Order: sequence, then C-alpha cells, then structure tokens
Amino acid sequence: MVTEENVNPQNNAASEESQEENTKWYVLRVVSGKEKKIKEYLDKDIIRNDWSEIIKQVFLPMEKIWYVQKGKKVMREKNYYPGYVMIEVAKGKLTDDIVQHVSGITNIMHFLTDGKGSKGNIISLRRSEVNKMLGKVDEMNDQGEIINEPFIVGETIKIIEGPFNDFNGVIEEINDEKKKLKVTVKIFGRSTPVELSYVQVEKVL
Repeated sequence: MVTEENVNPQNNAASEESQEENTKWYVLRVVSGKEKKIKEYLDKDIIRNDWSEIIKQVFLPMEKIWYVQKGKKVMREKNYYPGYVMIEVAKGKLTDDIVQHVSGITNIMHFLTDGKGSKGNIISLRRSEVNKMLGKVDEMNDQGEIINEPFIVGETIKIIEGPFNDFNGVIEEINDEKKKLKVTVKIFGRSTPVELSYVQVEKVL
C-alpha cells in the first residue's frame, strides 16, 4: 500500500510550490553496482508503458571524482547514494500495479518503506530531503576544483613527478587540508620518508 507524506514548502514562490506539490519522490532499493543499468532500463520502460506523465523522471545522484593516472587528470562518475535510485512521480499516480511492476524488475529489491525491507507502507521523501539532495548534486556539479579520490593510509601509490618519479611508495600519513602525503619509499633497499602533494602521485589500480 502506498502512503504519501504531507509537505508544505515555505521558502519558494507560489508557482514553484504548486509545481513541487504535484509530484512526490520515492526511493528504490537496488543491487549495488547496478544503479546505472536500472536507470537506463526504467527510462526505456517508462516510454514502453506510456508512463511519462506518471513517472516524471528517474534520478541517480552522481558526483564527479577526479584523480591522477599516468600523469593525467582523469574524471569518473561515482554514485552519491550507492544502492539507491530515486523516481519522481505525479502525486497520487503511484498505483499498486506500477509498484508491483517496478518492484519485479531485475536488480530492484523494493521501494523504501516505513517498515523493514519491503514490509510496510511505501513512503515518499520529505520536500526538505529532496531539496537537500538536489542542492547537493548541483553543488557537486558546480565545483571547479579537482576532487581527488580519497587516499588511504597503508595503500601503495606510484610517484609520477619529482626526483622519485616512477618509484612506488606506501602512504604513512595524509593531510587533506594541505593536500599532502607522507610516503615511505625504498631507495637502495632502505625505507626513506618523503612528503608529496596529491598531484605528484597516482593510485596503483
């Protein structure tokens, strides 16, 4: 059974409030790693079933991760909410038939409910949660600085710049604020600590 939460937006213009109140956002719990394929399938399925006026959009929040590989800055997209896909549905249009159909799609586990797993009533996101999610995605898309994939103490990296170019080393300390690493490098059989910036190293993939 589908239930909807009452939402009363307060900070938007009247026309925007009206438009927002005409849709609800629901969350699909999916198999992690299959989010993109599920979104692609749902987008096609909506067209096949002529549901474009019911399911307004299938949304997969993504963040852009920049990292250095072979001396070049490479970008890849990463799921901001692994294991989840969001759908925007016209208010009052999420029927039991649609729920059953969507829930039966391969790699979709269930809608988010107020119970455990698929047991309980399907719930929609609060408007404040939706605004926070969309705002976060806009913020990530607008960021101009390079976002490095997080380094981990103990992992092996390759030095790509400076006097120790082409040497491998092990991360001992990480200073995110200064974007610096303390790395132990073996030189002539001896472990030597060196300090490097993020752009001087790359992950060993």
